[in-house]
Amino acid sequence: MRAPITFRKTLVRGAAGLLLVAASGAVQGQEPPGGSPAVLDRVVAVVNNHAILSSDIADELKLSVLDPNNAGRGVLTPQQALQQLISRTMIQQQIREEDVQASEPSPKDVQDRLTEIRKELPACIRQNCASDAGWTAFLAKNSLTQMQVENYLKLRLQILGFIENRFRQGIRISQEEIETYYQKTLVPQYAKGEAVPALTAVSPRIEEILLQRQVNLLFGSWLDNLRKQGNVEVLDPTLETAGAQADGSGAR
Repeated sequence: MRAPITFRKTLVRGAAGLLLVAASGAVQGQEPPGGSPAVLDRVVAVVNNHAILSSDIADELKLSVLDPNNAGRGVLTPQQALQQLISRTMIQQQIREEDVQASEPSPKDVQDRLTEIRKELPACIRQNCASDAGWTAFLAKNSLTQMQVENYLKLRLQILGFIENRFRQGIRISQEEIETYYQKTLVPQYAKGEAVPALTAVSPRIEEILLQRQVNLLFGSWLDNLRKQGNVEVLDPTLETAGAQADGSGAR
């Protein structure tokens, strides 16, 4: 049985771990019912003076259900979620610094992506998200709102557009590279006696795969340098990692 020809687009907030918000009674020096202040949020990390909150981690974990690239990776951990947020924050800062407008997705782009997810995301297929009732049930099950999902998709499309505009330009794939991929990667995927598509029929797809690989390599190197040059402080020791960096494009 042959494997499908696929490619994955890459394509993800210190100062102190200060408690940001408490119950209104505590703000006035009074304890709320129950006897202790109700902490609603706190800073867990800072990226170039931009705070990442504990609620951001919680949202990232919930929204990870929408990422088809998570299939087979297991459950996203808080540590991995933080690394994605750090990378994504740095990319967003770079987009603002460069004043990139071309990567801003239109409302139609966001809705098209939402429709695609509702029809094709494995977790959505199981719950019939293509129907309004199924989609409503899916959102409720994962403690998500329509606005959260749309904002998430808008950000991912913006980052994906930035990556494509910045790194895709100027890349050229030679015919020799296409033929090498065809002979050494594609053809061996077919069982003996099984019909193999002609090179001319699959060349455009192979070219796109190879092109995307180059984009991913350039983007990965750029993001590594961005993180090395950035100022990141993790304030919650439980969110420290052993140095692994998660992809934060998120077109994850």
